[in-house]
Amino acid sequence: MKKKVLSILLAAMLGTSMLAGCGSTTSSSDTAEETTETTDETVSAEAETEETTDDSTEAEEEVSAEEESAEQFEATTVTIYAAASLQTVLTELIDVYNETQPNVEIVGSYDSSGTLLTQIEEAAGDGIDIFFSAAQKQMNTLEEDDGLVVDGTRHNVVNNQVCVITYTGSETTVTGLEDIANASSLALADGSVPVGKYTRQALVNAGMLDEVEDVSTITTGEVSAALGGIEINECGNVSKVLQAVAEQSNEVGTTYYSDTYGYEDQVEILEVVSYDLTGDVIYPVAQVANGSADELESAAAADFIEFLISDEAKAIFEKYYFDTDVE
Repeated sequence: MKKKVLSILLAAMLGTSMLAGCGSTTSSSDTAEETTETTDETVSAEAETEETTDDSTEAEEEVSAEEESAEQFEATTVTIYAAASLQTVLTELIDVYNETQPNVEIVGSYDSSGTLLTQIEEAAGDGIDIFFSAAQKQMNTLEEDDGLVVDGTRHNVVNNQVCVITYTGSETTVTGLEDIANASSLALADGSVPVGKYTRQALVNAGMLDEVEDVSTITTGEVSAALGGIEINECGNVSKVLQAVAEQSNEVGTTYYSDTYGYEDQVEILEVVSYDLTGDVIYPVAQVANGSADELESAAAADFIEFLISDEAKAIFEKYYFDTDVE
């Protein structure tokens, strides 16, 4: 009997041991699965971290590229000789340019394109970095005859139109170019000034002046005689024409449309002369072969020209009544 009880107890103990062993196996399996899942999640997290790092690196490279493209010049001075009719718009353009290039000082000298051309020729380009003319003729001379234009830097920037103006409240009977002889006096730029040349061209094409090979050679006296002896105030540049009319020194005058910007309360436009009569009034710009300029100055000059032909600059030109639809 004791042996039978002992056998039963041994069997019971063996069963309990086996059950305990089975429980232990199940727990190890679950732990293995959890470990595998944890490992997978870790690998996934590491992969995401690598992707994020790659994206960050790419973003940093893009920012670096942008910063490089907008790299500021060291301190330098660029001298630009520009037509008088560009002075107002260039003042704003220079301010905008200096927002990204504060170390580049742009110094402007403004007068008639013919006068500026002579000054550049006399200096053989030294001390002058950019020429911005109100006509192709002067730029052609600088490039083709004088060889003082840096290759590949010439661009046609804007177009303009000649206007017949009078001062506000003048009560003139003049309506435009056709009856301009009815005025008591006329402010007119001389033939060497682009606006004076374009006015003469318009008078020729309108049949009011005789045709000649070069209209810029038509003297002020000849214009007066063709218009019935009208008194003419010969002006050295377009700004002087505008001032003569705005100050009521002359009843009418011919200026550029762009020059009337800011004078809307002082002058009245009687006629915007069509391109059919004047031809295009193209303003070209180019870098001058300045023998005294160092590498930094030359690079800054080229950069400013690139800004002048940018879309940002075009929007500013248009605000000042320039036509940016040029070829």
